[in-house]
Amino acid sequence: MSQLQEFQDCLRNAKRIVALVGAGLSASSGLPTFRGSQGLWKNFNMIDLATPDAFYIDPGLVWQFYAWRRHQALKAQPNSGHYALAQLSKQTEKEFITITQNVDGLLTRAGHRKSGLHEIHGSLFELRCTSFTCTYIERNNYKDPLTKNLSDFGFDEDDLDTTMETLDGVDEPTFAAPQALLVDDLPKCPVCNTLMRPGVVWFGESLSLRTLDGIDGFLQAGPVDLIMVIGTSGTVYPANSYVDLVRRGGGAVAVFNTDIESEILRGDVANTWGFQGDAAEWLPKALDVS
Repeated sequence: MSQLQEFQDCLRNAKRIVALVGAGLSASSGLPTFRGSQGLWKNFNMIDLATPDAFYIDPGLVWQFYAWRRHQALKAQPNSGHYALAQLSKQTEKEFITITQNVDGLLTRAGHRKSGLHEIHGSLFELRCTSFTCTYIERNNYKDPLTKNLSDFGFDEDDLDTTMETLDGVDEPTFAAPQALLVDDLPKCPVCNTLMRPGVVWFGESLSLRTLDGIDGFLQAGPVDLIMVIGTSGTVYPANSYVDLVRRGGGAVAVFNTDIESEILRGDVANTWGFQGDAAEWLPKALDVS
């Protein structure tokens, strides 16, 4: 309780605040992380499908995976943590941005101020033309399914095969195989009729320079009083660089996660607080300083 009081005192007095958000915030909305126990889609490793090479080799397979992800995200609802951040983003007396590593669009649907939301890994609801000579980008496309051939989402309970395979004595469900789709079955650019791709940053791709410039502009405009690390370890670049930058500038750090270093939980790290558990439950309570 003393850590919560100290954090709320800091939040009340802070003028410039950053929230760094990861997949843990959306877990309560029913969206598991890639690296969790549910890391398979139709017997494919999800991470293997989130690459430019996978899209080049079989765009139909990758588009089916992302059609399923879009469907799951649209079925999910923003949780109380999303709404708490959205409310904070609208406070005119504070300068506040959220840097999210999530692509699920739940912060947008919760009403987060658009100009203060930086989606560094892109969005499931953005489509981009793959032609080098075409710059068409379609944002906020919530059509589901995108095409009639992308309606086999394949990981809902009603899509599981009834057969079971036994591996090392453990019964495992066998998922229905993906369809063999042609390029003509997939989303096409309305400008040049070239294949479209999901507007996400795949493994091996660079982050958007425009998005990074927007974040850097905020961080360089003045010292940040507080950074909240929510549902993420914050140890991977560029997330770790933002935390380090705030620390070096004298700002405080608050961690909301299921896994937090013991020294932070004990209060042994100066100007740092840890709130262990579901971030969606902690944030409404912690951000309520009225």
